[in-house]
Amino acid sequence: MENQNNVTEFILLGLLMKKEMKTMCFVILLACYLTILLGNSVIFITIISSHLMQQPMYYFLWHLSFMDPCFTSTIVPRLTRDLIVTRKAISYNYCMTQLFTSHLLGGVEMFILVSMSFDRYVAICKPLHYMTIVNRQRCNMLILLAWVVAFWHPIAQLLMILRLPFCGPNQIDHYMYDSKPLLKLACTDTQVDSILVIANTGMVVLATFLVLLASYIIILYNLREHSSEGRREALSTCASHVMVVVLFLIPCISTYIPPTNFVNNDKVFSVFYTVIAPMLNPLIYTLRNADMKNAMTMVWSRKLTLLFK
Repeated sequence: MENQNNVTEFILLGLLMKKEMKTMCFVILLACYLTILLGNSVIFITIISSHLMQQPMYYFLWHLSFMDPCFTSTIVPRLTRDLIVTRKAISYNYCMTQLFTSHLLGGVEMFILVSMSFDRYVAICKPLHYMTIVNRQRCNMLILLAWVVAFWHPIAQLLMILRLPFCGPNQIDHYMYDSKPLLKLACTDTQVDSILVIANTGMVVLATFLVLLASYIIILYNLREHSSEGRREALSTCASHVMVVVLFLIPCISTYIPPTNFVNNDKVFSVFYTVIAPMLNPLIYTLRNADMKNAMTMVWSRKLTLLFK
C-alpha cells in the first residue's frame, strides 16, 4: 500500500486542558526554565573557572551541566509558548526535528550519567589506579562515545516515524512531539512499531538503569573496606548521582516501557525528566558537595570583586 501522508502540521493539546490553570502553569514553567538555565550556568562556569575542571568527576558534571539546558530547551520554550497562544499548530518538519533533537540530547545525557557512574566505580573500587584508568583522554573518549551511541537512537526513531502514513487527525495529546503519541495518529497498524519503540527506547533506558544499579551495588559492597570517614564521603558523592539517575531514568522507564495503547499518564512522567530533573541537578550536586561549594565561593567572589572594582 502506498504511504499516504496528508498531514502537513500537528497540533499539541498541551500539558493542561483547563484554561484557568494555564496562566499559573506558564509562570511556574517559566520560573523552572530560568532556574535550569541559571543553575546549570553557575555550575558550568564554576567548574571551568576552577581547579575542579582537572578532576574527571567534575569534568563529566561540566558536560552534564551543558546538556541539561540544551535538552530542556528543545521542549520547554515551546511548551510555555503553547500555554498562552491560541494557535498551537506546528509543521510536520518541525515536529520531526524536535523528535530527533530531544532524543539525541536526552540520550547523550543518559550516557554521561553512565560515564559518571564508571568514574565513581573506579575511584572507590580501584583507587590506586584511578588516575591511570580515568585519565583525560579516556574521559574524552567516553564523551565522544556518548554522542556517537546516542546519535543512532534518534535516527532509528526518526526512520520509523517517517515511514508511517498520517492521513487523519493531527491533534497530539501531549506537550511535546514524541514517538508514542505520534504512533496513535498513524492511519495504519502500529503494533510492530510500538514494540520497536519499547525495544529502541524503553529497553535501552531500562538496561542503562540496571547497569547503573549494579555498579552502585558493587560500590556499596566495596565500601566495607574503607574507613568510616571514607565511606561517608563516598556515600555522599554517590547519593547525589543516584538521586539524579532516579529522577531522570525512572520516569523514562515509566514512559517508554508500557505499550502505546496502555493507559498511562505519559505527560506527568515526562515532566520529571524534561523539567524537574534538569532543575534539581544543580541543587543536588552543590548542596551535598563541599568541593563544589568551596569552588563556587572562590570563583564567584573573585568575579564579583573584579566586577565592582
